[in-house]
Amino acid sequence: MQPVSIAPTALSPEAPPVKRARIVLSGMADDRDLLRTAAELTRDLQRPNPWIYWPDCLGSAAVGYAALIGAIIAPAPWAALACGVVAILALYRATLFIHEITHLNHAWLPGFRLVWNALIGVPTMLPSFMYEGIHTQHHTRTKYGTAEDPEYLPLALMKPWSLPLFFFVSVFMPIGLIVRFGILGPLSIVIPPLRRVVIEQFSGLQMNPNYRRRRPEGAFARQWFWQELGASLVAVTILCTAITGLLPLYALIVYMAIIAGVALLNQARTLVAHRWENEGEPLTVTAQFLDSTNVPDGILPRLWAPVGLRYHALHHLLPSLPYHALNKAHHRIADAMGTGSTYARANYPTLRGLLTRLLASTMARGTQS
Repeated sequence: MQPVSIAPTALSPEAPPVKRARIVLSGMADDRDLLRTAAELTRDLQRPNPWIYWPDCLGSAAVGYAALIGAIIAPAPWAALACGVVAILALYRATLFIHEITHLNHAWLPGFRLVWNALIGVPTMLPSFMYEGIHTQHHTRTKYGTAEDPEYLPLALMKPWSLPLFFFVSVFMPIGLIVRFGILGPLSIVIPPLRRVVIEQFSGLQMNPNYRRRRPEGAFARQWFWQELGASLVAVTILCTAITGLLPLYALIVYMAIIAGVALLNQARTLVAHRWENEGEPLTVTAQFLDSTNVPDGILPRLWAPVGLRYHALHHLLPSLPYHALNKAHHRIADAMGTGSTYARANYPTLRGLLTRLLASTMARGTQS
């Protein structure tokens, strides 16, 4: 899940990320050995396992909603805070299955999109149409990192103030979703010019402010209609119950705070999903891979980048691979390619190191102005 809108230097993979030199992506040729090895070693890992998908997704949602209720009714502040943290982590994990839905062959996991939207997407006002049709363009070879990529900005090459703005704007995501689905969506049904604006600019989890989405067609348009209707009913219900007092203000604040926490956590993950060093040119698959990151080791990456997203570089190499297969695929490829390989250069040890590297890059840009 992406955030809400409103010449290579050979270094050891163990070197701190902040010390790694900028990778020259433009004109980089594909590493044919890497692409061939990755494809050959993962042919048996392509099929999603329903015995993993369903329990993981439904279990995360159940824990998240139970903790959300606990945060609202907890008798003590410390208990409410503890429940809130659990709710953020669990609902974050459940929400990130939207990324899997975008890449899934749905014939292999029938009903998953429908159930996910009914239990998670619609209640949180993040239906899957907000990501489907958007995210796949980010994986297109001719669009990745260009002006036509809805999920890319050259953050490492921007001014220092851009990072805190990019991060903290996500705090307003719950308000933005209520406005989108509770006010703009219903109004746009009777105001055609507004409808075009809503579809083009306010119907996608995108970060490129210049990206404009196309009107949906066919089966996807029908899915969009029902998903948007459900999310709008949720938003209108929240607005009406809050205005009339049927929904206690404290409960609304807790709900909004937890959704904002999910958005902040995802925004932090997004900041380190790529090196963000492309200046707008189309890139080879290898260049896209090296502009992306893996953080494969440790417990914390499983929390801030769950559902396989700690292997984001590998995902760009093999986007159709199900999340539960990424760890095995990573070890197979890493063992086959070795520590001095192109593959090893996309592996990083910590979130902190990646954030430090990104911040250092923007600060350097600031001193040049």
